Formats: sequence, structure tokens, C-alpha cells
Amino acid sequence: MFKIIPINGSITAVDGFYASGVKSGFKKDDYDLGYIYSENLCDVAYTFTTNKFQAAPIKYVLANNIKQTNFLLLNSKNANAMTGKKGIEDIKELLEFTKEKFNKELINPIMSSTGVIGVRLDKEKLKKGIEKFELEKDDKKVARSIMTTDSYEKEIAFEVTLENGEKFRIGAIAKGAGMINPAMATMLCFVVTDANITDDKQELLKEVVETSFNAISVDGDTSTNDSCFLLTTKKAGYEKEAFKEALRLTLQKLAFDIVKDGEGANKLVAFDIKGAKTKEEAQKIGKALSNSLLVKTAIFGEDPNWGRIASTIGASGCECDEEKLKISFENILVYDKGEIYFDKEIEAKAAKVMKKDEFRIICDLGLGEGKFTSYGCDLSYEYVKINADYRT
Repeated sequence: MFKIIPINGSITAVDGFYASGVKSGFKKDDYDLGYIYSENLCDVAYTFTTNKFQAAPIKYVLANNIKQTNFLLLNSKNANAMTGKKGIEDIKELLEFTKEKFNKELINPIMSSTGVIGVRLDKEKLKKGIEKFELEKDDKKVARSIMTTDSYEKEIAFEVTLENGEKFRIGAIAKGAGMINPAMATMLCFVVTDANITDDKQELLKEVVETSFNAISVDGDTSTNDSCFLLTTKKAGYEKEAFKEALRLTLQKLAFDIVKDGEGANKLVAFDIKGAKTKEEAQKIGKALSNSLLVKTAIFGEDPNWGRIASTIGASGCECDEEKLKISFENILVYDKGEIYFDKEIEAKAAKVMKKDEFRIICDLGLGEGKFTSYGCDLSYEYVKINADYRT
């Protein structure tokens, strides 16, 4: 058996990694430009947005087929998306400048961005920020440097002890609060480890992303910049199931943080879909529920309006039958295969469930073995206010 324990920090909790951020003037008195650096060359895996208009940083990585790196340059306030070839040229120029100014050898450096779409990078301002970089271990600064409308830093680290006594560590930071419907918020995640991964890193990452970041939604909008990077120095121990579980705990915790921090959000809701014809249909129904504006506003109003849930399932395009469907708010059954259990007493019990900060809505379609859990939040007045003023 293996043992996983949480430890302090995030990126720099893993041996050989450095990270920090600087204030380059894009935010009002906060960090907006950061880096992650490794003393050792890292193998890298990644999942990116399925938005057809992928941002320039993603295009740059894919075009250069980067499989190893030791440096990531991170910026907020500008997504460098919909900027065409010039956006990629800007990245090349900034990475070359960083190579000259950062007092370490940088191999295949990568840039990752978040912020406003459709604006060229202010290269001169960024260069002045890069000139401030010093070799540091400051997880808070780098975590803050990628925040946009986030209200707090999202970070985590674990140490894993294997059955043979060997150990490895994993640490990560993420950002995201709005424009969240990862389909691989603007959502960014950077995971580092010293585990000597011998399996297919890309497949491992894709598998875990599917049930973490790809299972959440704040507002149903898939960003041009959604990215999840996994870097490993391969300097420590490794066992597949132990690593997969550590990665699952890491990404799930960060995914939940994103939903909890959804712009103006007050509730974290799990939509447990089971009994669907297939897993794919369960996933489609779960995402439909977590994206539904009517469901989200009912959650905000703490109204157990199960009819909205049933309607969304019926509109999902998936196979369903009202004579086989069951809907529950946690252990409070409100609809059972054509029978309505929603008198005043049951409604009061369901409403009590919805007053909690976190709860589950369970939908059993009674058709097969397909199951999936998606995660969403409520939609509040604050969400509209934040996004109406986003560019200012």
C-alpha cells in the first residue's frame, strides 16, 4: 500500500523547482507575471482547450511539439488569443528575451497566458517585468500572478510514500473563477512532480482531467486558453496507481476550488448521474445540468425545483424515460418513476439540503450502467456584475 499526506506549499514543495512572481503594472498593486523553473530538464504532458480558436501560447506549444522543458513564463490580464501569427511572434520574442535576462539556462521555454481576448501583448511592459525576475521559492507570488477574477490562490501539494519506502512529491497551482467549462475559466493548471513516471504521461493526465477539470462548470463557457500542464523531473520513486491517485486528489481539489470560487458563487453542487444508457450520455446529462441557467438560478434561490432538473435531462438529447427516472436531493427522494413525492414536508426537507454550501443532486435514469458526476455552482447577481466590468 501507499500513503499520501498533504504538505505545505505547491510548486516549490517538489525538490528542484523554483517559482515566483512580480508586479509589472497590469494589475493594481498585485502580481501579474510569474515563472516556474526547474534545475532539471522535465518531461511535459498537457491537455488544452477544445475551443477552435486556441490562444497563441497553446498554438506555440503544439507547433513546436514541446515534450521537454525547464521553464514556464506565466502572465495574467492578457490571453494573447485571436492575435494571429503576430501573437506567436510576440511569444518567441518574449521567450528569447527571458533566455537572455534569466540567469539560468532555459530549454524549450513555454509561455502560458490568461486574461482579455483579442489584444496584443504589451511586450515592453512584460520585458520590464521579466527583468525583475530573481531565483526564488515563493509559491504565493506565482499563484497570485495567474489570478484574474479569482478571489484566492489555488494550490496544493502531497508527499507519497510507496510500499517499498521510496517517496515522491506532487505540487500544483491553478486559476479559474469565470469562463469555466473546460473541455480538453479561463482555467490554467500547472502540476509538477519528481515521480519517475514510466507510463504514458499524456494518457494518465487525460484520464484524470476527465473526472476533475472536465467535470466542472461555472458558466458553460469554454475558454480559448484552458490548459493543464504536467512536468516531471523523474528523480524520485514511482508506482502507477499511487501516482494516479495523487494526481486525482491534486486535480480534484483544484477543480473544486475553481467551482467554489466561481464568480459570485455560493454553492458547490455535485450532479450524480447514474443508470444512463452509456457513460457518454451520463456525462452529457451531467454537463447539461451544471450548465443550465434555470438550474443554476434555482440553486442560488435554494429552490428545490426538480421540474427544471427533469426538463434539462429531457432536453439533453440523451435517452430517458419519465417512468424510469428518479430524482433526489441527497437522500430526499422527490420523483420516483412517474410518482411525485413533493408535498410541503418533502419540499421543506429538500430546501434544507439546498441551504448547505455543498450538496448532491442524484438522478437515476434506470436505463443502464452509465454514470458520471459533474460539478457546478449557482448563478448570482455578482456574476453578472463581475463580467459586465471584466475589461475594466
